[in-house]
Amino acid sequence: MNKKLALISILFLAVVSFFMFDLGQFFSLEYIKDNQQAFADYYQANPVLTIAIFFAIYVLVTGLSLPGATIMTLVGGALFGLWTGLIIISFASTLGATLAFLFSRFLLRDSIQQRFGKQLESINEGVKREGAFYLFTLRLVPIFPFFVINLGMGLTSIKVWTFYWVSQLGMFAGTIVYVNAGTQLGQLESLSGILSPGIILSFTLLGIFPLIAKKVIELLKARKVYAGIKKPEKFDTNIVVIGAGSAGLVTSYIAAAVKAKVSLIEKHKMGGDCLNTGCVPSKALIRSARFLAESRNSEKYGIAKSEVEFNFAEVMERVSKVVETVEPHDSIERYTGLGVDCVQGSAQILNPYEVVVNGEIITTKNIVIATGARPRIPAIKNIEAMSPLTSDNLWKIRERPKRLLVLGGGPIGCELSQSFARFGSQVSIVLRGSHIMPKEDSDVSELVAARFKDEGISILPERKMREFVERDGEKLLICEYQGQTEEIAFDELLIATGRQANIEGFGLDNLGITSKADGTLEVNEYLQTKYPNIYACGDVAGPYQFTHAAAHQAWYAAVNALFGKFKKFKVDYSVIPAATFTDPEVARVGLNELEAKEQNIAYEVTRFDLEELDRAIADSDNHGFVKVLTVPGKDRILGATIVGPHSGELITEYVTAMKHGLGLNKILGTIHIYPTLSEANKYTAGEWKRANAPQGLLGWVEKYHNWMRGQK
Repeated sequence: MNKKLALISILFLAVVSFFMFDLGQFFSLEYIKDNQQAFADYYQANPVLTIAIFFAIYVLVTGLSLPGATIMTLVGGALFGLWTGLIIISFASTLGATLAFLFSRFLLRDSIQQRFGKQLESINEGVKREGAFYLFTLRLVPIFPFFVINLGMGLTSIKVWTFYWVSQLGMFAGTIVYVNAGTQLGQLESLSGILSPGIILSFTLLGIFPLIAKKVIELLKARKVYAGIKKPEKFDTNIVVIGAGSAGLVTSYIAAAVKAKVSLIEKHKMGGDCLNTGCVPSKALIRSARFLAESRNSEKYGIAKSEVEFNFAEVMERVSKVVETVEPHDSIERYTGLGVDCVQGSAQILNPYEVVVNGEIITTKNIVIATGARPRIPAIKNIEAMSPLTSDNLWKIRERPKRLLVLGGGPIGCELSQSFARFGSQVSIVLRGSHIMPKEDSDVSELVAARFKDEGISILPERKMREFVERDGEKLLICEYQGQTEEIAFDELLIATGRQANIEGFGLDNLGITSKADGTLEVNEYLQTKYPNIYACGDVAGPYQFTHAAAHQAWYAAVNALFGKFKKFKVDYSVIPAATFTDPEVARVGLNELEAKEQNIAYEVTRFDLEELDRAIADSDNHGFVKVLTVPGKDRILGATIVGPHSGELITEYVTAMKHGLGLNKILGTIHIYPTLSEANKYTAGEWKRANAPQGLLGWVEKYHNWMRGQK
């Protein structure tokens, strides 16, 4: 610790001295031009000493990450010429970069990784995955300033020697461009010289170098990854899409709309999970359950008694009919009419250009993997023997479970638990963690949990699930809770512990396409896998497992695949909304407090309770709140959470505001119909305005009004 403290002190004094004594003036273009002849004369008289001093200063400036390295590179070209300057600066810049790298590693790596590990995930993953090539890419394409790369790489596990030689090689091309520009500056004697061909060429190279370097990197990667793979001379299709869920359907729709030839392969049902086993049937079930709940609480609407009879099997039949009604929207007939070649069968990717289905090989320019995900079954002893229900097979049952045990308190677990409780099942939710909805703020999960308990749902947190047994004809879950063994009896088991990406069974293993720790496919910001012409989108790619997120990604996959040679688009995840359709509903976009704290992002909270909203009071549904996070002192929205009736609809106003850069002042200045639930958004903006009112100015305004009344 003493060594670190001493080094920090030395570095601190060096940096402070640089700015205190205004040493930056010596690294300006004006100063260099004013003293150009003096430098040249000194170099002629003392060539070795001049080179040594220049080399030492360059290493020091780069090692301390001080501004001035770019100017010194130009000076090196002007003073020493192209080849001598190139040799000096190439080694000095690499030594300085390595010095900064070592400073960062010695002083910061442990503490930074511990505190900001999540923000550094992309760099760590890149180093782990490709190591030297990843650094070479950063060096060759200067998206980030080199000093950021030096310090950032010091926080990773890359070896020092690897960092040195890759930096030496990666920076060489850029150094040539800058040194050459410096040689032209050295020849600049008047303003008319600015338009000389040499100057124009040099600075044109500076401008286009990143673009050229980026193309070179892409070509190198492509050559490496496609080595040994024969590319067909002609192709049957522009895109083959594997999977006809939300991501696959939207990809195919967009491709066909721009007149590309697209083949959509689906081995099961068109529409994927959302239509057949997810969004559509679950919302149909929730609606029937809510009607029951409202009828049982008719007294709060001034109706003394409301009797409702239902047959659970008929409810489930209604759910099936809802799915059948929506089916034509995602049908083979519809998409064939749109120009999509729909193929029923199992796809097998042979190579990046060939997919086989039903014994026929389809050659294609691009492949989009949209195979979705399936329920994840936790590794608990004897769980399979319980014939567990999941969101996949739940819709086949026609007999209501008397005692339903639910594993998992995320969106699926919560939605289905409340629905079955309202149908009369005795529901118990077992959690490994401390509360339901673990990704939401505590005030959100606590409010929903309170409603669940009022409706008779038992929430059992912090259980260590050991095994399932069947004893005397009764099914039991054996748990450990607070050091004691606990047995939970049930009739049916529903698993809702997350979803697992479908990445097996269609040839990815043979291609070496890798997956991330969460099981989703490894893709870049353009949704490309290791093969630039193979894309992935939707649940199989993550990071979100929402139907609307899959459709959002599908646009990028389709456009990048078809037009990527001209322009590629990075996926924008900045504004992704989500909703959990419990009662009360929970909807969110952007950051909540939990995430803001994890990411060390400063924020200000504004909250409006629905108990004050006229429409919610009129509907006897005034439980919940709107909570908005903003930049401290500003109206820019970082995130919004709404808990209450129709939250999934109300959140759209904040989604729009965040997408288009509108702040709370704009929402406050927008007319909202009275009486509506949407007024809650305007009142929340009003709460922010009151909290951020300019008190000093208002004090003067008050004095003005007093003066107008003749008061002092």
